[in-house]
Amino acid sequence: MQSHIGEMAALVTAICWTINAIAFESAGKKVGSMSVNYIRLFIAFFLLGICSFISRGIALPVDATAHTWFWLLISGLIGFVLGDLFLFQAYVEIGSRISLLIMSAAPPITALAGFLIMGEKISILGLAGMFITMGGICLVILSRNPAEKKIRFNRPVKGIAYACIGALGQAFGLIFSKLGMGSYNPFAATQIRLIAAFIGFTVIITMKNKWPEIRAAFEDRKAIGQIAIGAVFGPFSGVTFSLLAVQYTATGIVSSITSVSPVLIIPISIMIFKEKILPKEIAGAFISIAGVILLFL
Repeated sequence: MQSHIGEMAALVTAICWTINAIAFESAGKKVGSMSVNYIRLFIAFFLLGICSFISRGIALPVDATAHTWFWLLISGLIGFVLGDLFLFQAYVEIGSRISLLIMSAAPPITALAGFLIMGEKISILGLAGMFITMGGICLVILSRNPAEKKIRFNRPVKGIAYACIGALGQAFGLIFSKLGMGSYNPFAATQIRLIAAFIGFTVIITMKNKWPEIRAAFEDRKAIGQIAIGAVFGPFSGVTFSLLAVQYTATGIVSSITSVSPVLIIPISIMIFKEKILPKEIAGAFISIAGVILLFL
């Protein structure tokens, strides 16, 4: 059991991402993705401070080295600010189910980034897995018009583009997290990433004059409750377990296991959002995950 701590942490991460996506999609449609992004940071940082104090007697990451701060701040800016800024808007544009499916492209991107940055190897099977993953995604987001004999996107292009940028942010955020964290405490490491996110979002909100929207969000109690749930399962539990996972196993294995979220979310989407899911969409989700698993065999 102890030898598989990384794999178990990755599976818990996948479950957290699923719950997080559902909660943030619901809240984002009520108060906007920017408000959801910003408010969740405070909730998650507070919870992480408590856990950090309990686990190591220090509530804040004051003992981190300059090397750790540098790479984790970069990871937070790329993963939380760039990645989540677009991903949360994708939840609003095309829904959490399709967004998570497109996010399954993150593992192939992570593998390529690991190859370029950390010298990790990619096998022939891995290359095949990349193409299979992309094929599964394309099966869901593309459709053919029999009359015009043209293949086109069956979801808003803007939402698909946002989700793709989110996948890029998650992949590079994970790589930079591993570069900076080493054996450092996962709770404290996530706090550093959240500090970077807080600074980044504060600048963006100020530049775009979104403060009235943030204040208005606090008047919607249901949305605040959903943001709180998403914060617990996303930047608190999800990110912490993902960092714990990469401490004990390779980033590729972590990405493979966490990529099952597009399948986990299917029954929830049917029950909560009353979505009508086509057989090809279910097949596409399983194909994309099969590609991710093949990528890291």
